[in-house]
Amino acid sequence: MEDKQRLKELAERSYNQGQYTFTDFMSLAEQSVYYECERELSYAHPTLYGGCDIAERKMIRFGSEEESGYVQDFPILAIRIRPVMSKFSDDLNHRDFLGALMNLGIKREMLGDIFVKGNEACVFCRDNLAGFIAENLTRVKHTSVTASVTDDVSDITKPELEDKLIQVSSVRIDAVISRVYNLSRQEALSLFPAGFVFLNGRECTENARLLKEEDIVSVRGKGKFEFTQETGLSRKGKTNCRVRIYK
Repeated sequence: MEDKQRLKELAERSYNQGQYTFTDFMSLAEQSVYYECERELSYAHPTLYGGCDIAERKMIRFGSEEESGYVQDFPILAIRIRPVMSKFSDDLNHRDFLGALMNLGIKREMLGDIFVKGNEACVFCRDNLAGFIAENLTRVKHTSVTASVTDDVSDITKPELEDKLIQVSSVRIDAVISRVYNLSRQEALSLFPAGFVFLNGRECTENARLLKEEDIVSVRGKGKFEFTQETGLSRKGKTNCRVRIYK
């Protein structure tokens, strides 16, 4: 896990030596540490990326072409994991794929997001681990699999979205979360001090924050949704809203 001191060291090294430096993959909670000192580190031109546009786990790259005189891509590769024989495959989920990778001795910070569609998965990883995974990942749960580096992951990383119309007393983030995930008001409120709620990639501690169009809300252990729009008032004075839930 990257702490503030480590982030400062990477930023200083990049700036002083004119080279790019990178963190490991960071969860949303870990990225919040960065956002707390974002201004302080801005001199080193940090950017965040996780392998695709919708990735939540991301690396931070310090450095720029202007300062270093060259461009260096993020050290991230994508691995596609497929059952050898689909008809004999177990029903595989995110936890199954992550467990199989961790059983190879790989630390979580070396792995980015894992996208699952059907019984196939795409995992983003540190580029120096890609060959090891491709060679050694042969089983997920009880299913024999193949793993290979791929350049095209658009089919498996494209999210499946469910459009949903909800009614809330207001567009406060706690009220919308409560309705989207069928939680009581108290259950929704308890998520904020626990650090479980993220708004557009940043930890949100303000439960009364008003949502606006295209805001992305992630709730640890529950999922992610996009607040699409308000569509007026119901007969009982409730606010009609549309959300798109990531499946």
